[in-house]
Parts: sequence; C-alpha cells; structure tokens
Amino acid sequence: MPRVSLRHRLAATTAAAVMTLGAAVVSAAPAQAGTPGTTGATTSCPSGYACIYRGTTEASGIRDKWNRRGVYKISNYTQRHLVVNNQTGGWKIWFSRNSNGSWPDFAVYAGHPAVVDMLPFNSVSIEP
Repeated sequence: MPRVSLRHRLAATTAAAVMTLGAAVVSAAPAQAGTPGTTGATTSCPSGYACIYRGTTEASGIRDKWNRRGVYKISNYTQRHLVVNNQTGGWKIWFSRNSNGSWPDFAVYAGHPAVVDMLPFNSVSIEP
C-alpha cells in the first residue's frame, strides 16, 4: 500500500467533504473496456469512468476520462481541478508524481469527488 502523507490525506478529505456538499453522487458501473483519455465537453462524469475536469466545477467540462485499468501520463495540468471517480467495486484513481504511476501519492475513491492541485502529478493509475 502506498505511503500517503498526512497533508495529502487531510487535503483530500477536506476537498471530498466540501465537494460532497455541493455535488450529487451518481452510482456507477465497474470499469469496462473503452477509450482511455478521451476528451469531452460533457459536464457530468459518465457512469463507469474516472474524470478530471478543466476547472474546479462540473460546469468547466471534462478534460480527461478513463474507464479501463492502466497507467496514463498526464501533462500540462496546472492549478486545481475537480476529480470525479464514478466507478464502483472499489476502483480508485491514484495520482503519482512519477510518469509511470509508481509510488502513487493518494487516491480518489468512488463517490468522493475532490478538488486536486494537479501541478506535481505526472500520471494517474486506474485500479481496483
């Protein structure tokens, strides 16, 4: 299990609590085959996907979304972005400073959207 700093845990918990107050949680299906990293203009993260938005709200639109297991490099993210994990079955979206997904810093769990400072991260990993 990756080691997570207290600062990251507190930040993720606080962000999740704030976002939960203002966001409706939609039930999702487990990850399935699909197109990873597709960009869309929709405002709601589809069922079965993990999504990163262009800004800190759903109204900013989805920048990237994934619905299959794997490590995905992310780049040109600055500032804070809304992350929504709309999957079930214990699937998580892990954030890592390494480009290969190793040594992830923290995860966003299904049903707990979070606003994340994306600047230090270079990859995400979608895993059960």
